[in-house]
Amino acid sequence: MSKLRVNAFTLSLDGYGAGPDQDLQNPLGVGGESLHKWFVDTRTFREMVLKKDGGTNDINEAFAARSFENVGAWILGRNMFGPIRGEWPDDSWKGWWGDNPPYHVPVFVLTHHERAPITMEGGTTFHFVTDGIHSALEQAKAAADGKDVRVGGGVATIRQYLQEKLIDEMHLAISPVLLGKGENLFAGLDMVKLGYQCSDQVATALATHVVIKRG
Repeated sequence: MSKLRVNAFTLSLDGYGAGPDQDLQNPLGVGGESLHKWFVDTRTFREMVLKKDGGTNDINEAFAARSFENVGAWILGRNMFGPIRGEWPDDSWKGWWGDNPPYHVPVFVLTHHERAPITMEGGTTFHFVTDGIHSALEQAKAAADGKDVRVGGGVATIRQYLQEKLIDEMHLAISPVLLGKGENLFAGLDMVKLGYQCSDQVATALATHVVIKRG
């Protein structure tokens, strides 16, 4: 059965999934890049994002590789696609990742502003959804054709799906970093009341990996 998953989403020790003040120079917010040291040296990151060989082959790599398995579509929040706010000024911005993004499947971007789909190299097509998270999920499941749908973030998008009890499984990497402010994943959420529990955890020097599932 198709699942709605969160994978390889990194939080600080104080619960922040991104720093404040996202812009072109700080795509993950100020201080946000410090969260991802566990990921950037893995073989999966180097192959999928940097299009390079090499990289680690350890527990961190195992979680990174698993994050791309059996994914037939993605859902992203507007901020995960880019730093532009409000109406799209033109069609020039096509994401952070260049001509060949690491998704290679349909990607559904939540936004309040209409925009035509963008077909990229490598099988990625960005679709812009203006009628909410349920519509995005319905479209993503149809496009995934029986495979899982992965919610890539950001924090606000994951929170919306958690509040609706729609996420089946969530892998979080807790980085040994304090951000102090930014976007907090769990603020105001009663995860126990929502039916979630920790099913697995393993620690490395760069992150503690936690798997959370709905009971």
